[in-house]
Order: sequence, then structure tokens, then C-alpha cells
Amino acid sequence: MDDKKTYKSITHDIGVSVEPFYLDQESEPEESHYVWGYQVHIENHGNETVQLERRHWIITDGNGETHEVEGEGVVGEQPVLEPGDAFEYTSGAPLTTSSGFMVGRYKMKAKDGKYFDVEIPAFSLDIPSDDRQVH
Repeated sequence: MDDKKTYKSITHDIGVSVEPFYLDQESEPEESHYVWGYQVHIENHGNETVQLERRHWIITDGNGETHEVEGEGVVGEQPVLEPGDAFEYTSGAPLTTSSGFMVGRYKMKAKDGKYFDVEIPAFSLDIPSDDRQVH
């Protein structure tokens, strides 16, 4: 059974989908060290060429503690997306708790030089073996 969940959003004709996954082999629960990877797919559904210039993440652990990460590009790149183009990358995030979530945005630059934000959908970081109950 495939427990992977994909989270999706579209802002200003830019689609972002994220698929998080737990990295059991990199995590050490007995030392409160949990690591997740996430694969991001960004697609330009619009008519203009855009460039991803910056990222801003808000990472929240299971205790409600937040950590913000900002920087240029993603995985060392500032991809240019022409209409119909897509860019995919994989990254990761450590937490000190066994669950949490992430949300963020990309700062994009249009061909005319104008900047706009693209939302990264909030996604959950959960250990697949953890039993979750809905109350």
C-alpha cells in the first residue's frame, strides 16, 4: 500500500505539488532526530516565462516550535520556467519531534521584471508507522 500523499496549489498560474516522505535510515528517534525528504514539482501553466529567485519556508514541529528558512533559489538553482515548463527537486528537513508540517512560498520574477509570490501548500510530516486517530 502506498501511503504517500501529494499536496498541491496553484498561484498566478504556477502549480506547486509536494510529496513528503520519512527518511527512516537518516532518523534517530532515540535521540529526538527525525528526518523527512520532500519532492517538489513546479509547473508554469501561464503564458509568461518566470524565474524562481527565492524561497521562504516555515517549519513547525510537533510542539508548535517554528523555524524559518529563507534563501536564494532551490537546491542551488534559480530555475527559469517557460510556459509549459516544469522543474522538480528533492530536499529535506530535520525535526526534533516525530511529526510536524511545512508551508512556504517562492518569490518569482516575471519576464517584465515584476515580482510575485507563489504559495507552497502546507504539508504534513508524519512517520508512516505512527497510528493516527481522528476524534
